[in-house]
Amino acid sequence: MVDPAIQMNSIPKLRKNYSVFRFIGGNLISFCGDQIYLLAIPLIVLSITGSPLSMGIVAALERLPILFQPLTGVLADRFNKKYLLLFCDLLRCIIVGIIGLLFIFGILDMWFLYTGAFTIGVLSQIYNTSQFASIPKMVRKSDLHSVNAINTGFFNTAVLVAPGIGGLIISLYNPGYALLINSMSFFIAFLTVLSINMNTSEDSKKFKRNSFWLDIKEGFQFVFHSKPILFTNLAMLVSVFGTTMFLTMMVFHLTDTISLSSEKVGLLISIGGIGAICGALITTKVRESFTYRSILFFASLIGGLSIVLFGMSTSYIWLIILNAVGTFASSMMNPCIVTIRQSLTPDHLLGRVQATSRFMTWISMPVSAFLAGILSNNIGTNLTIILGGIISTVASFLYLHHSLGK
Repeated sequence: MVDPAIQMNSIPKLRKNYSVFRFIGGNLISFCGDQIYLLAIPLIVLSITGSPLSMGIVAALERLPILFQPLTGVLADRFNKKYLLLFCDLLRCIIVGIIGLLFIFGILDMWFLYTGAFTIGVLSQIYNTSQFASIPKMVRKSDLHSVNAINTGFFNTAVLVAPGIGGLIISLYNPGYALLINSMSFFIAFLTVLSINMNTSEDSKKFKRNSFWLDIKEGFQFVFHSKPILFTNLAMLVSVFGTTMFLTMMVFHLTDTISLSSEKVGLLISIGGIGAICGALITTKVRESFTYRSILFFASLIGGLSIVLFGMSTSYIWLIILNAVGTFASSMMNPCIVTIRQSLTPDHLLGRVQATSRFMTWISMPVSAFLAGILSNNIGTNLTIILGGIISTVASFLYLHHSLGK
């Protein structure tokens, strides 16, 4: 057995760690596909049904697998993470491609879209947990926050570039072709992961004799005893409920209520990526002068208020600005929360702590998405988005817990 300290010292410094850059480069391609997917799916639902309630159902089904998060954490800790990543990328490539082709030929039924959204949701949960647990083994601990910031920056680069491309493709053809591009992005990500030696197989061997329930319990116990992780999870639980209401209806709101074209919606989301990239780049510098408590509180407060104002605005320019402010705030928070979890968690618990945390913070997402559809049907998308923003704003005060100031 290789000593962990020796193994960690054998990892190259960040500037020469080509494996981790290839890994997050593959993530960038996959992120681009995801952003196109988020733009295309609401337009497909709108084309087939014209119902915000149907959009709420699709979003709820995609988020329902959050309930399986504790199990995905055990999978990530027990089994080879590289194989899990490859399996998820390949299967998502196939499912998204089939949905796109069926819509292009005009034979896509809502039952298949519902089933596909749920399956993609399951695979995405497994992929995200495995990815989270893989990164700390690929970099030095001193580089962890920087890598998380870069990964967030890459994600937000996708937010900048992909929706504009997706909007252009949709305006020239239809959303089905956008999904074919999303499918191809998953295949490229598959090839990227396949080419990397991730050295994660040794971590899984010690867990194969334990029961699933014992492993799940161990993850929950660690989270509840680690106050910084616990209170960021509680804050995220409330915030995510409100943000999900906003995100579920955002594209529908912009196209149906505000009457923007798909090109303008794509451009709005893409420009929001500029704010997000800035937030990801600045978070490492800000961390040198401020505690996680200060960063998370102010970023959450600003992000929540931006959603409230987004729901109140009808000006295209103001919608662009408010979306950029919200993405800026969110991208400042993400590296902080991820680094807190990774830094405080032992290697053998990384998958379960991430899965437990996501379970705690995302468990309300299916209900929130479905509720957004019901409320939008009855009171309109404007008031639904404003309500989501108020809930997210209130959540910011949970970040003031003293454990986050250390």
